[in-house]
Amino acid sequence: MSARRVIGVIGGSGLYELSGLTNVHEQRVTTPFGDPSDALLVGDLDEVQLVFVPRHGRGHRLTPSEVPYAANIHALKQLGAEYVLSVSAVGSLREQIHPGHVVIPDQLIDRTKERRSSFFGDGVVGHIAFAEPFCHELRNLLLGAVRDCGTTVHPHGTLVVMEGPAFSTRAESHLYRSWGAHIIGMTALPEAKLAREAELCYATLALSTDYDCWREEEAAVTVDAVVAVLRRNVSLAREVVRRAAQLIAQQPPRSCPCSRAIEHAVMTHDIAPQAYQRLQHIIGRHIPPPAK
Repeated sequence: MSARRVIGVIGGSGLYELSGLTNVHEQRVTTPFGDPSDALLVGDLDEVQLVFVPRHGRGHRLTPSEVPYAANIHALKQLGAEYVLSVSAVGSLREQIHPGHVVIPDQLIDRTKERRSSFFGDGVVGHIAFAEPFCHELRNLLLGAVRDCGTTVHPHGTLVVMEGPAFSTRAESHLYRSWGAHIIGMTALPEAKLAREAELCYATLALSTDYDCWREEEAAVTVDAVVAVLRRNVSLAREVVRRAAQLIAQQPPRSCPCSRAIEHAVMTHDIAPQAYQRLQHIIGRHIPPPAK
């Protein structure tokens, strides 16, 4: 594996068209947890290598529940990534977060129901710390990149992750507001949990596209409205990713808790060889292979 920093970027295919990206090529990866959403796009940007994952597949053919989150994160780990920048569309639950604004969330509420949320299981038990679901250091770098772009950014926020693919009912939207949540989306979980288990630094660039449906003086959210705002934000997202990658390139080796999340997490003794092989990229730094 090259000493060059490797950064995973998960989002729509429009992110690929970064200025200055060279040596661009597709790479297909197979993981113990299945195939990723699609072929990954790999390219060099100055001193770093970027690996792009089309979260919903090319052509947006996977629902939020169908995205192979474990395979996507594992594929990035296999290719040497240490950082993951997630780009996601979200609905605003707060008046001050207008459509077109950017939020760098620092907390999550999990309302998903049908997704594998851990690499563990099937004979191996592990428990990660997840009180702070986003990497503090990477969030700060991402925040700096957004501010450099001159757009309105909210540096904190709680993101509710719902199952989808339908949008919220009005009652649900008001419930999430009563919880103190700021934005709502469909993809940050289990992505963030899996990234933590893989000891990857993870942060989300949340692009506000609408006011969900709580703001009764406005029409409820529609796909057309979301897509229109997203299209306007594609160039912004590209520039934020480019600037964030340049900032990451200047950082010293990682020392954040994300980089050692598995160190004391595994509870299972005498891990079976087959289970160890499946989890080698996840636990191999901290647990030696079983004796033959």
